[in-house]
Order: sequence, then C-alpha cells, then structure tokens
Amino acid sequence: MSKFAGKRYWLVGASDGLGEALAHKLSAAGAELILSARNADKLQEVVAALPNPARAVTVDVADSASVRRAAEDAGEIDGMVFLAGVYWPMKATEWDPDQAETMADVNFTGAMRVCGAVVPVMVARGRGHIVLTGSLSGFRGLPGSIGYGASKAAVMYLAESMWADLRGSGVQVQVANPGFIRTRLTDKNDFKMPFLMEPNEAAQTMADFMATDRFKRSFPTLFSWLFRGSQFLPDWAYYRIFGSKG
Repeated sequence: MSKFAGKRYWLVGASDGLGEALAHKLSAAGAELILSARNADKLQEVVAALPNPARAVTVDVADSASVRRAAEDAGEIDGMVFLAGVYWPMKATEWDPDQAETMADVNFTGAMRVCGAVVPVMVARGRGHIVLTGSLSGFRGLPGSIGYGASKAAVMYLAESMWADLRGSGVQVQVANPGFIRTRLTDKNDFKMPFLMEPNEAAQTMADFMATDRFKRSFPTLFSWLFRGSQFLPDWAYYRIFGSKG
C-alpha cells in the first residue's frame, strides 16, 4: 500500500458506503484525501474520522459547473476515484423516466464530467491515476436493471476506451466492478443478493486492486465468473436463464 503514501487522491462519492470505507483504507495507507459528495455535513464527519490529512469539497456530479468548481478547489491531485452513484430497481414495464434519467446522469455522465475535469490535466503533465467504479450488472443486460445496469455498462466501456488511449501516457486507468455491497442503495432490493459484501470488505478489495498495475478487477471472484461467463452464451440461452419470468 506504499503506493498511496504522500499522494493526493480525490474520492468522488465518499460520504457513505463503499466511498467512505475506501477513504479510511487510503487514509490509513498514507494518502492525503479530498472527499466529495453532495452532503457537506456527512463529508465533514468522514473527514474528521480519518487518520491522515483530508478535506471536504462538495460537488453535484449532475451539474457541470459544480464539477468544474470542485475540480478547481481540489487542486493538483495524483489520483481520482469515481464512486458516485444512485440506484432504483426498475423494470422496463415499470419505467420511471425521472429516475432512469437520474441514474444515467449521475452514474455515467457524472463520471464523464469528472474525468473531463481531471484527465486533460493528467495527460498534460504525463502522470495520474483514474479509477472508475463499474458493476457486475454492467456485463450484460439483466431484468429489473433499467438505468443502473445500462449506466454501469457505459462506465465500464468508458474505462476500456480510456485505458486503450492512455497506455504509455503515464496516466493509469483502472475499473473496479463490484457485486452486491450492503449500502443504502442495495437496501432498496427486495430479492436475495448472493455474495453480499460489507463496505469494509469491498473497500479492502478495491484498495488492494488500486495498488496493482492491473486494469480490471471484478469481485467477489466466484460471483463474477457467472457474469463474465454469461458473455459467451448465445442470446437464446442467456435470456432463458436471466430473462424476466413474467
């Protein structure tokens, strides 16, 4: 974890859940942190609990002006981790236009906005570290995942494109694709969530991954095999297994 000692990381979406837990891991590893989210009071609570220097910068990733101001306030950084996300379970037969648009605007377009504010600076100076948070749900279409799964698939594609373009530039790109993590978002689910992880466990996996030179980490490993393997199934077989039953 010495990779983080003395480095400045901007964590976007760090007021609770995985973001809060990851902040503790990186701070304990010696990183100086800038923590961002919309909830200023919660951010200050997280900052106060960290062992190493940190400060809060509020941001609304759905607002381009807010992202620009936050990036300027964050100043020069060594790395950025995008963890912001919203979620509502939603079937296409029960489409909520406002919620679907919000998931796309925060989860994916929010990542585009933040990357747009930091990647050009990192490219210009020839160093940096970008970490995006995808999801196992982004590997292939799932029932009841309108909005969320699609937005995470877009984030994963964004990371892949950035990785292809930025190799050799000095800017490292990574994408972490977690499964179910016990947070206020997954509390909305009324179905069984296999391999459900606690935020601290997921954050440790993510911090360990960030310390490597690998591009992609999908976890928990056994659960990820189901989603990665599904990509090799023909459509008729895949949707017979994973398609809506009614």
